[in-house]
Amino acid sequence: MIGQPLDISIEHLLRELTPQVLGTVVRKFHDFAAAEDAVQEASLAAALQWPREGLPDNPRAWLTRVAFRRMADYVRSESARRQRETVVASQTLGFAFIETELEEDDTLVLLFMCCHPALTSASAIALTLRAVGGLTTTEIAHAFLVPEATMAQRISRAKQSIKNSGIPFQLPTIAERAQRLRAVLHVLYLIFNEGYTSSVGPNLRRGDLSHEAIRLTRIVHHLQPADTEVAGLLALMLLTDARRLARTGAEGELIPLEQQDRTLWDQQQIAEGIALLSATLPKGSVGPYQLQAAIAAIHDEAARAEDTDWLQILTLYHLLSQMSDNPMILLNHAIAAAMVYGAAKGLELLDALKDDARLANHHRLDAVRAHLLELSGNREDAIKHYRAAAGKTGSLPERNYLLTQAARLSNEQ
Repeated sequence: MIGQPLDISIEHLLRELTPQVLGTVVRKFHDFAAAEDAVQEASLAAALQWPREGLPDNPRAWLTRVAFRRMADYVRSESARRQRETVVASQTLGFAFIETELEEDDTLVLLFMCCHPALTSASAIALTLRAVGGLTTTEIAHAFLVPEATMAQRISRAKQSIKNSGIPFQLPTIAERAQRLRAVLHVLYLIFNEGYTSSVGPNLRRGDLSHEAIRLTRIVHHLQPADTEVAGLLALMLLTDARRLARTGAEGELIPLEQQDRTLWDQQQIAEGIALLSATLPKGSVGPYQLQAAIAAIHDEAARAEDTDWLQILTLYHLLSQMSDNPMILLNHAIAAAMVYGAAKGLELLDALKDDARLANHHRLDAVRAHLLELSGNREDAIKHYRAAAGKTGSLPERNYLLTQAARLSNEQ
């Protein structure tokens, strides 16, 4: 039945529903590749029909019905698997159960299912970002700091590895969930980051992704309340997302942290994040997410940019750099060192990263170098690196900001 008027973004709705429907279809049929194709076909059908006919009363059930029918067609066409038709018939005879079964959100189920034992951690994370986060191959490649072609091959091999393993693609046991938890947290972290600062496109952020990452992390925290890193990740997301309204101006332009109107920061989210962190840190086991959350808390608690305790931030980044060789952490470490000891120290730390292949085509290395060169008084080289950074980013707001910085310095010369 067609009941609701088309008064919301269909693209946004489909992005929200697709991982939920995919989780349901995979859980029923245990074939990720075929299920993904079926859900994509269902989404395409919705994109064509819903603008013309209006939204169905239950869009999620509509998508699931269509995807189930596509799966039934797929299995029936596989002559070598004709014995499965009986199973398919029992699963697709009528769809009355969907209305009640879909009360549960299968997105988290899909999240754990994608962290499959047949996959390496990197492949599992890439596959999950595609299935749960709805990220494109380009966006995932950007998050992993690898070429797009490399990531496309990785995702394709991940699907084939699952198929060849013979291990059912199904909800893991409680013990298996515990084993996959770290990969799940990393996926949620990457989804949030892509939502908070989109790597491509006209908008600085994708609120649908960051909000979904927070929602799912809340669920994981509810399931694992004693895990300090789960709490740390949720705190990090809340403390970071609290600044969202102040990050862009009236025209969507990027506003850097030091220039933001801090009265626009969400104090309720900040309070919740700090409470989570305060309850977690004394427990003894401190991990990377808790340390990053602590850094975010220091920024959020500073009434003015000049009140920021950069020495404490530098100490925390030093600890983080000992836990991880993530180049983004090392970049931020260089910024903190520059704020404490001067731009020359920050530039010295950056020099250690210039041959890191993971950063060869990433705009942030040039952007940070430009900023520190500007602080050191070297405007000519700062302009060069601002422009180089602008040429490497796929984010229009970031590109405009970097070009504006270069133009500002040119005009001041």
